[in-house]
Amino acid sequence: MVKAIRVYELGGPEVLKWEDVEIGEPSEGEIRVKNKAIGLNFVDVYFRKGVYKAASFPFTPGVEAVGVVTAVGPGVTGRQVGDLVAYAGRPIGSYAEEQILPANIVVPVPSSIDPVIVASVLAKGMTTQFLVSRCFKVEKGHTVLVHAAAGGVGSLLCQWANALGATVIGTVSTKEKAAQAKEDGAHHVIIYTEEDFVTRVNEITSGNGVDVVYDSVGKDTFEGSLACLKLRGYMVCFGQSSGIPDPVPLSALAAKSLYITRPSMMQYTATREELLETAGEVFTNVASGALRVRVNHTYPLSQAAQAHADLEGRKTSGSIVLIP
Repeated sequence: MVKAIRVYELGGPEVLKWEDVEIGEPSEGEIRVKNKAIGLNFVDVYFRKGVYKAASFPFTPGVEAVGVVTAVGPGVTGRQVGDLVAYAGRPIGSYAEEQILPANIVVPVPSSIDPVIVASVLAKGMTTQFLVSRCFKVEKGHTVLVHAAAGGVGSLLCQWANALGATVIGTVSTKEKAAQAKEDGAHHVIIYTEEDFVTRVNEITSGNGVDVVYDSVGKDTFEGSLACLKLRGYMVCFGQSSGIPDPVPLSALAAKSLYITRPSMMQYTATREELLETAGEVFTNVASGALRVRVNHTYPLSQAAQAHADLEGRKTSGSIVLIP
């Protein structure tokens, strides 16, 4: 038996229960991993609330972890007991001391990077990689708007887009978060609780608008984000922390010939080659210092409910890691 977080019903952080579970032995093509550090992502909140549907109940949330291989199932090659590996994405179930995983979804972890750092950055870093490289290819001269610029992905987006030569505009809720966004490469920071971000973006861009908006907030910012775009601009809506945006008629995009996409990391790491390339680029940028990873908060895994409450209450910035 091992300890894990279990969810029996949808709801607030209080539905996260800490209890004993039986995980068994790995089957064909699987490995068992003893987790050392577990990444907390907003997608975990979506599963807990039912925005994203778990396959069955009860379930263990979590889509990211780093750990040591403790058993290898039949037919597995390239993995052995003692290997340090990480995964980010499906299947859910990382909020556990140990878990069974398909061997082909884990990536080897460089020994030069602390497991806590890896757990804090892999999912968010791979998300950032495809957002700036493939979803919309950020280049020198572009102007980008990043919502939640002090959040886990927002922080990395500011750094990565800046490194690519873009002018970065970030929105945050407090002066403290504004200072962090500045450190992370945002050239202009808008405290949206004090001023209208659409008006401010219009001023910063001299009325031209931005090339791309990276919006993980959703309902509260969606219409404003569209208004911030230049002609033929790109709206990249990759989350909905404030709720699912209201439907938009296609005709609303015609005035500026806008593009909208709702990407998911699963579709950008669909093959083993894509997964290894994406994760490898993240590890390279972390190891070189090109990406500064902020692990501002760690919680014992048993206190996952408090971590969720703090995340939703906007009491956190940067990355959150759960320690088994």
